[in-house]
Amino acid sequence: MAGNFKMLAKTLFAFEPLLAKELRNLGAGHVEEGVRNVTFEGDLGFLYKANLCLRTALKVLKPIATFKVYSEKDLYKNVYNVDWPSIFHKEKTFAIDSTVNSDLFNNSMFVSLKAKDAIVDKFRAVVRQRPNVNSQDADIRINIHIYKNECTVSLDSSGASLHQRGYRISTNIAPINEVLAAGLLLQSGWDGQTDFFDPMCGSGTFLIEAGMIACNIPANINRESYAFMNWADYDAELHQKIVDASLNKTREFHHKIIGYDKAPSAVRKAQENVDNANLTEYVTIERNDFFRTEKPVDGKLHMVFNPPYGERLPIEMEEFYTKIGDTLKQNYPGTDAWLITSNLEALKYVGLKTSRKIKAFNGKLEARLVKYEIYEGSKKARFNEG
Repeated sequence: MAGNFKMLAKTLFAFEPLLAKELRNLGAGHVEEGVRNVTFEGDLGFLYKANLCLRTALKVLKPIATFKVYSEKDLYKNVYNVDWPSIFHKEKTFAIDSTVNSDLFNNSMFVSLKAKDAIVDKFRAVVRQRPNVNSQDADIRINIHIYKNECTVSLDSSGASLHQRGYRISTNIAPINEVLAAGLLLQSGWDGQTDFFDPMCGSGTFLIEAGMIACNIPANINRESYAFMNWADYDAELHQKIVDASLNKTREFHHKIIGYDKAPSAVRKAQENVDNANLTEYVTIERNDFFRTEKPVDGKLHMVFNPPYGERLPIEMEEFYTKIGDTLKQNYPGTDAWLITSNLEALKYVGLKTSRKIKAFNGKLEARLVKYEIYEGSKKARFNEG
């Protein structure tokens, strides 16, 4: 199709199939999974849509030049040859992020500085004025990736990572990343067809992401800016059409989303974030100690939560995870309970058999997303009835 170009979306470990499925569902062409990334094709409107709607993407990059490099002169010359003044205006600030895996270059900072010189020199030659560098909060972000002798220069269309959805104003200690939360929910099979429960909701990230999935609300609808808004070819009218069309695809949700936390501060922060996400009519948050509760709804319940990992408190964690298992077994029949933890030793004390175990990373911590199926009555009785 005319106007289509190649793009690359970055994601977290093991989320490549989720992201590829999202892209196909949005209408992307030539979707191919990589390592922590997925490549695809689409037009400018699709680039806007990808940033707005993808739940499991961290960044959306637009490659603009690929070439071989055998020296620093090659790098400078090829970056200089890009028509930078047609891509962004001299008044915009820019920054370069480089990733290098090459015998030729062993310092990504050097690559960034060399590329910066080439861009600045190009502006001086063409428009007699250079743009400024702003490494912290640049209008334009440029990504340079060198693998062996292959160099790819891309425009970062997202700017700040797409996990920064725009709804989370208040956080607790070590809140779960929004992209990680969305991906874990999708891996758990959450589709909005049952009631949802997070018994240790913290700042409410699982609750909000679950609500947005259930209602098919675009993941970044609450976000105010993207780097592509600073590109010379930014089409504000087209962008608004994409936003309007995506909002027209939202759906009604006929179940409950419930969150508990025993800390008053967490309940308050979670409620603020739910309000910011405009999901107040779907999400209920209460101050409650999970270990003193019973299942809050009738029928099937989908539970996903992120309990403390407690690496420095192994004795308390043994008791804590034992209580998780006891509470689920005794008070939560008819529940699919999923939890993520990096404390693999503590999982032994839950005392329930996992029906699924998926490797994940929470930041740099290797973790497991595990599923416990809590049946109505005994498992044996259930199969006899069937």
